[in-house]
Amino acid sequence: MAVDAAPARTVARVAACALWGLETALVTVEADVANGLPHFSVVGMPDAAVSEARERVRAAIRNSGFDFPLRRIVVNLAPAERRKEGTGFDLAIALAVLRATGQLSRDPDAMCLGELALDGSLRPVRGVMPRARRALECDVRDVFLAAANAPEGAALGANAYGFESLRAVVEHIEGRARQAPSPPPAAAAPPRYAVDLADIAGHRTPKLALEIAAAGGHSLLFVGPPGTGKTLLARALASIMPPLDADEAIVASAVHSVAGLIDPARPLLAARPFRAPHHTASHLGLVGGGSPPRPGEVSLAHPGLAQCSLTK
Repeated sequence: MAVDAAPARTVARVAACALWGLETALVTVEADVANGLPHFSVVGMPDAAVSEARERVRAAIRNSGFDFPLRRIVVNLAPAERRKEGTGFDLAIALAVLRATGQLSRDPDAMCLGELALDGSLRPVRGVMPRARRALECDVRDVFLAAANAPEGAALGANAYGFESLRAVVEHIEGRARQAPSPPPAAAAPPRYAVDLADIAGHRTPKLALEIAAAGGHSLLFVGPPGTGKTLLARALASIMPPLDADEAIVASAVHSVAGLIDPARPLLAARPFRAPHHTASHLGLVGGGSPPRPGEVSLAHPGLAQCSLTK
């Protein structure tokens, strides 16, 4: 399809979602195609990964059988007051360009998330679960994403459509090859504990302390020489913790989704998280942070357990 003549529509908008640590916000990807010297720019405070989307999108559009316009293209990520990070905007940018050039005749009325490979295939991104939750909170029911992320998007009740390529997304939007939304993911397997409190003989008083801590949500401090069972008892505490309720499972799974630590096929956690950071772990590793920010051991342990060892 040639795009030398001025298209009837030169501005398009596609919904996406930004992720900052555990925070999310809807982002409108706007594409403007105008006459002028060929140029492709992305504005709206993009980081390096978003800026590099220009080359991924250009190659993906061409290798998917579409024409990339030899015009002046400006893509804006609105609102532009906060920095946009990651590769999850690739799909939305590509669809906005195709819509602005008339190669896509319908608006993709969905939140679009996914990284594009140079051949036009879709790759999964981290943090889909909190982004899908944000879409539902904003009354956006449909989410277009990579096939590997579809179970994670469907875990919260969104209509998650998983695609293998940019071409498949366009065929779905145009109605030529409609796909059904991904079914809810299978329930996670029952938790298996490395140490069960019932298997520990003796230690009546420490075991009573563990039961009280599990019932009341208290912290514990084990003090004693090596070899007295401190680590064994601490690991056994997970086996008597109450099961996760629905809200706790969603919160814990969302944190692990941001960190990229969930099972794509079974994204909802079945057991309370148990983290055992090494005593040499840095402050950043414990509390999280960085650029872009990632959850630390404290966040990953919520609402479960963290076992920390202290040395003199």
